[in-house]
Amino acid sequence: MQTIRLLNGIEMPVLGYGLFQVLPEDAERCTTEALEVGYRLIDTAQAYGNETGVGTAIAKSGIPRKDVFIVTKIWITNAGEERAAQSIDESLEKLQTNYIDLLLIHQAYGDVFGSWRAMEAAYRAGKVHAIGVSNFQACRFYDFARVVDIKPMVNQLQCCVLSQQREILPEMETYNTKMMAWGPLGQGSDSLLKNPILTNIGKQYGKSAAQVALRWLTQQGIVAIPKTTHKERMTDNFDIFNFMLSNTDMQLIATLNQQDAGFRDFADPNYLRRILGMFNL
Repeated sequence: MQTIRLLNGIEMPVLGYGLFQVLPEDAERCTTEALEVGYRLIDTAQAYGNETGVGTAIAKSGIPRKDVFIVTKIWITNAGEERAAQSIDESLEKLQTNYIDLLLIHQAYGDVFGSWRAMEAAYRAGKVHAIGVSNFQACRFYDFARVVDIKPMVNQLQCCVLSQQREILPEMETYNTKMMAWGPLGQGSDSLLKNPILTNIGKQYGKSAAQVALRWLTQQGIVAIPKTTHKERMTDNFDIFNFMLSNTDMQLIATLNQQDAGFRDFADPNYLRRILGMFNL
């Protein structure tokens, strides 16, 4: 498996399995199948409600803990130094591990600076091996990263060939923050999976549009975490390291960018009101 190196020297797989919208009752099976296919990065979150299934699958797999890279995220209901610290311990218990490889702030709401202090303490204590953020768009990322002691090692963003997150890259490069792409297949959008440019490029290599889209990300060192509940699709998504896109291919795919900063506006107050209302905050 190809890896990228985080700013503290940690090696992170460039392709993983994402459990966003995987039901808790399916999480153990899906994680088990992903590990069987060969995935060694597993991405979950407190808000997904499936950390327990992930932890059980990894514990049962027989794979040495050091060989599985676990990512989870602190949800907004756990924002703030004290609550975030407690939630980290809760995640460790659910995941049946004594450390988390990468811990992220899930969204840029609530007391994110308090959460970060708890994460920095967990990092220094060895409970967490790397820390970062998720869904921090350009202005918010800059305002956050410039003042915290330990700089974010990763920013997980909605990123795919249709939403390439170019605007934020200079800000992230300033702090050597790596990009991690959720929704790397456009959340199953036909505009990506049936895109004629991706399809035609794929024909040159005997690959699908989806495989080309994932290769375009990982070839740039962007970590991709496609989600599926079907093992055969997990296998297809994993089979992307036996070909290399040409510079011409890469440049042509870059022209597909439609909505650079993602299709969800995390700066929209109405979105935040909906989220807060869902959790009675």
